[in-house]
Amino acid sequence: MTTSIVAVLVGALVGILAGYFLRYAIALAKKKSMEIEIKQARLQSKEEAQKIIEKAEEKAEEILTEVKAKEEKKEQEFKQTNDRLFKREEQIDKRQQIVETELTSIKQKAEDLQVIKQKLAQKEEEKIAELERISNLSSEEAKQELLKDIERRAESDLVTRIQKLESTGRETLDTKAREILVSTIQRYANSTVNDLTTTSVSIPSDDAKGKIIGKEGRNIRAFERAAGVEVIIDDTPGSIIISSFDPIRRQIARVALENLILDGRIQPAKIEEAVEKAKDEINTIIKEKGEQAAYEVGVLNLDPRITAILGRLYFRTSYGQNVLQHSIEMSHIAGMLAEQLGADPYIARAGALVHDIGKALDHEVQGTHVQIGMRILRKFGADERIVSAMKAHHEEYPYETLESIIVQTADAISGARPGARRDTAENYVKRLQELEGVATSFDGVEKAFALSAGREVRVFVYPDKVSDLEAEKMARNIADQIEKDLKYPGEIKITLIRENRVVEYAR
Repeated sequence: MTTSIVAVLVGALVGILAGYFLRYAIALAKKKSMEIEIKQARLQSKEEAQKIIEKAEEKAEEILTEVKAKEEKKEQEFKQTNDRLFKREEQIDKRQQIVETELTSIKQKAEDLQVIKQKLAQKEEEKIAELERISNLSSEEAKQELLKDIERRAESDLVTRIQKLESTGRETLDTKAREILVSTIQRYANSTVNDLTTTSVSIPSDDAKGKIIGKEGRNIRAFERAAGVEVIIDDTPGSIIISSFDPIRRQIARVALENLILDGRIQPAKIEEAVEKAKDEINTIIKEKGEQAAYEVGVLNLDPRITAILGRLYFRTSYGQNVLQHSIEMSHIAGMLAEQLGADPYIARAGALVHDIGKALDHEVQGTHVQIGMRILRKFGADERIVSAMKAHHEEYPYETLESIIVQTADAISGARPGARRDTAENYVKRLQELEGVATSFDGVEKAFALSAGREVRVFVYPDKVSDLEAEKMARNIADQIEKDLKYPGEIKITLIRENRVVEYAR
């Protein structure tokens, strides 16, 4: 038993030892195998590293070679550039020397020229002085004599050429203008009626006149105070004259007085009531007339305040011509002219309609009626093109648009037609005398006559004092002087006559 146990133990011990040594042997064998693999890996790594280093060295050599080649190329290029710059600097230096030399030469020549100019000027002065001494004329007088001599020699040619150019151009323009104007006037045929604002009121009897005057003039003073007019009662039977610078007040006074005469009850309280009622009637008429005028000519987008002021022109006259009717007629004419000339018909019609709107307030506001009209239109937001079209109709302002010329032309047509306007005999004679006075104020004029109701001035000149060329200038100067000094509607024709008459008798 004991022996068996011992044997088992010994066997077990032997087995353990055998297993231990076996394992140790296996482990040792594996260790040697791994060391061999590591050594092989190291050798392989060294070989690969050597190959990489060799490749890197080759690549580095190639790069160095390329760099050296580029450096050599750059050095060569730099050398070439440097050589070119050096040559260019040499050329610049040479040119600079040439320029300096030429500049010195030019300065010297300029100085020489200045000396020569001074000598020439001195010689010229000496020459002029000698000529003046010989001719007893100054240089300016000699110049004028020479110009006059040339003018005399070329006068006939100049006059002929000027007349030919004027006649050719004038014929063409007159023909075209005549066609347009005739067409326009034919399309707008309107009767001409002279109209003056009524300032006299008929009264049925002297008893009515007494009532109007009232006790100790009480009624007439109340009437003048309420209406803002002056009532003139003279010995003329059957009428009373109303005087005022304001045409609206005159109309209000006329209507109120006629109503009072019809009513028969004339007293201060009734007078004030009649005047207020007449104001309402006149204001209603003004509004209606302004709207009717704008509607008739097709100008429909004006501010109502503008049409209200426009209606006041119904009671305003100019040389016997009703201003509102004149404006309506102008508007029609301007619209037709604008259609034929390619302008804006609406702007032309509107500018013509409101061209005299300032006359409605010219007795209340300072300035010409054109300036007042411009302020009215701009204040109430009218189109600026309308303002430009109306403001030049008396040539106070320059023509800015074609429509402004059309408005001025329409004004001349409407105002200059026979019978359109009339004036008192005193003013008529005065205007003719002024026209003749302007013409005779020029040197060389023998006599002058105003013809065709002041539409033409015929001027006779002395032929020995005025040449043909001077006659042309004188006619223009007379026209300019008339435009400057006188005011008139339409246009005035200046006809200057120069003729030589040689009379001999055979006996």
